[in-house]
Formats: sequence, structure tokens, C-alpha cells
Amino acid sequence: MCAPSSRSLVLRNLSQPRRARTRFLTDDGPVSRGRTRWAEHEIPDLGGRTALVTGANSGIGWETARVLAEAGAHVVLACRNAERASDAERRIVAFRPAGSVEVLLLDLADLDSVAAASSVFVEHHGRLDVLVNNAGLMCTPRDVTAQGFELQFGVNHLGHFALTAHLLPTLLATSGSRVVNVSSLSHYFGRLDLDTIEHTQHYSPLGAYCRSKLANLLFTSELQVRLAVADTATVAVAAHPGGANTNLGRTNPGGVFFTVVSWIRPYVEGFTQSAAIGALPSLRAATDPGVVGGECYGPDGFLEIYGHPVRVGVSRRARDPATAERLWEYSVAATGADFSALPAGPAS
Repeated sequence: MCAPSSRSLVLRNLSQPRRARTRFLTDDGPVSRGRTRWAEHEIPDLGGRTALVTGANSGIGWETARVLAEAGAHVVLACRNAERASDAERRIVAFRPAGSVEVLLLDLADLDSVAAASSVFVEHHGRLDVLVNNAGLMCTPRDVTAQGFELQFGVNHLGHFALTAHLLPTLLATSGSRVVNVSSLSHYFGRLDLDTIEHTQHYSPLGAYCRSKLANLLFTSELQVRLAVADTATVAVAAHPGGANTNLGRTNPGGVFFTVVSWIRPYVEGFTQSAAIGALPSLRAATDPGVVGGECYGPDGFLEIYGHPVRVGVSRRARDPATAERLWEYSVAATGADFSALPAGPAS
């Protein structure tokens, strides 16, 4: 009988129940009952650490960057708009954080910009402890990236996929580094057909968003498998914010459904949690010493819409290894991403 390959062993381990294969410093289970809920004050001292957060000019990205800086990290605010990024930097500095911040101009809708920004980062930084792939578009009108990919899929997935590849050598050279991909509950409604993804005749703003968020989780899964097979100390983790009051999704792509949503938004926002609370799953994924690669963090409240971060599950489609591997191959071909920095794993 043939011995199972390294990849098979990793996939088998990742498919085990979370509680069976993971021990955390605080085992909060599916809901934190009678225990202190994880919050900002539990973040360890991040002095000497470097983090890069995409989309850090507002919302969850800004809150994530602020907290990391207050914990002592040097945080790179990777943003598309220079004026908004500078304003975000000023607002974080006003908190007098223990760490520091800087701006890096990055347009995830342009793979040339991704490559250029990555080169600038690598030139000036010898380490990267945490990469938070946070930036995203939600339910935008039909549009394409600079290279012609559907905009939401291009920004939310392909841009971050390429960015991770460019920064991977620095991540691998930093002991205990992490890649945190920010997904969404909407991934449960996502469908990913790579045979038709470039030939969609009937564009759905919501469908495209859900697809991109499913891709974020599949990318996390496949990246973690490859990191584990290569026996690296770097891990890939996912997070989702639940329902948070941010600027995401405020663009009305048209149509009756989205027009009605725009009318009722002011009345619904009072029941959503703040961006600061919505950032906690990302922060826990990025900093909790007990995090294990392949996990996903989200709120512990009703339907994971609100609350404090715990380990959560993902959809069956997000756990399909065949789809994850195929998405990886498609994304490499589409972006030209080079993951050769990953050493080959032990022989099968």
C-alpha cells in the first residue's frame, strides 16, 4: 500500500473537527459562555513587529491598523487613495500609539501597482509579521480591473493573491508570520465556476461579491495546505467581521433590490456593530498566540452577525480541496504570481 502524500496528510488534518485538532490558550468554543470575551486588551506586545493592512484608510481596515499600532507594531497602511491614506495616518498618530505607521500606495485593481507597491515594501522592510488582506469592494456596478478581470473578483481575490505572492519571501523569512484573509458571511451564498468566470453574460453585483468572498476562503485553505506541506512557520488564517457599520457596499449598482436596500440602510445601521468591534476577528486572527493555520474567526453572537471573535466554521464549498487547488492554479495563470519561494515539501 502506498504511503499517503504530505498533501493528503495535511488535508486530512485540516478536515478534522476544530476542537479535536486545536488547543487554544483559552478554549472559548462556539460561544463564550461565562468567560471573558476576547478583546483588544488581550493583544500581546507587538514591539518590533511589522504589519501591512490593505484598505486601512477607513472602516475595519483602519481599526485593525490602529489597534496593531497601539500594541506597538509598525503598521503599513496600504491604500489606493493618497489623500485618504494620509488622513488615516494622521488619525492613528493622534492616538499616540506605542508603534508607528506609514503609507504605501497600492491599487489592488492593477497588478502592476501591486508589483510596484510590493517592491517598495521589500526594499524598505526586512520583515513582515502580519499581512492583513482586508481591502474589498462590495456590490459594485459591472466594471473590470486594469488587466480586464471582473472588478470585485479582481480586487477582493486576485489582487490580494498577487500581493501575497510578492510578499511571501519576506513572510517566510519572518518567524511565526501570518497571512490573514478577510472574508464575509456572504461566502455561504457564493458560487465559483472557473470555466465561466471570465464570460459572465448576466452580471450580478451581489453574486460577484459572494463569489469573491468564497474565493478568499478557498485561497486561505490552499495557501495553508502549501505552507504546511513545505513545513514553514508561516500560517494562513481567515476572519469575517459579521455585520459592521462601514463604508463597504454603499455604492448603489442600480436595480430595484439595491435601491430598496439603500432606502432602508439608515434604519438598519443602528442595529449593526461598530467597525471597531467588527475588526476584532481580524485582530485575533493576526495576534492570538493560540491561532492555528487554516482557522477562521468571526463573531460569537446570533448567526455570527455580532459579538466577539471565536473560531467559526465555513461553508462546505469553502472547504472543498479540489476547488481550492483549481482556484490556485487559475489565479497563478491569471496574475502571473510566483510562489516559488515556498520550499518543496518532503517526498510523498
